[in-house]
Amino acid sequence: MPRQVNLPASGRSRLLLLAACTMVVLAVAAGIAVLLARGSGHHDAASPNPTHTAVPAPSPTASEPTAPGAAPTGSARIPGPPSTTDPVAFARAAAAVLWSYDTRTETRAAHLAVLERWMTGDRAVADPASVDDVVPDVPLWPRLAAERQHATATVAEAHIPSAFRQAMAADPQAITRTYTYAVTATGTQHLAWTGGSGAQGQAITLAVQCRPGTPCRLAGIAPVTAP
Repeated sequence: MPRQVNLPASGRSRLLLLAACTMVVLAVAAGIAVLLARGSGHHDAASPNPTHTAVPAPSPTASEPTAPGAAPTGSARIPGPPSTTDPVAFARAAAAVLWSYDTRTETRAAHLAVLERWMTGDRAVADPASVDDVVPDVPLWPRLAAERQHATATVAEAHIPSAFRQAMAADPQAITRTYTYAVTATGTQHLAWTGGSGAQGQAITLAVQCRPGTPCRLAGIAPVTAP
């Protein structure tokens, strides 16, 4: 059956995500800037054997785990973004969406068009290329479609990384420049294809923009996962 290949994070992805978080880490040389822009990070696109995870959040506290239950089945229909101003809550929802796809019912282009609705319109921080990196690539998508592969996800928890919280504490006003938060999420991706199924743990650090009085939107995905 088709298998996913690892996709290196683009130099553009690293630079834009670093810029997105700069307002929070200006005075923290060894803090979240290092975690989000370390040189050798990469993304793994969703696959029968995924190795990448994601999740969101705006408050300094961790989110509650999802209720236990059977793995999701059926079509991975992607909803629109939630109307929340909480970066952690948004990250949880975004992580579930980023780990879900359905090659039986949609093309890769259509899938990306849906994900685009989750992105911020602020071009100063938006990095759509980093989102493209976690979707099965152009040559792989039709191979997965031939196997009728689809994926859904459950998110276990989401939290703001400790280095990011330390940066905000050191300079509380810095966040007001772009209102972009780093949020790390963990969970499980459930996959099914003709004649088989599987599941694998996932983790991801998202850049989430939550301007006051405006619903949160996704800015991008960090090339490495921050603890």
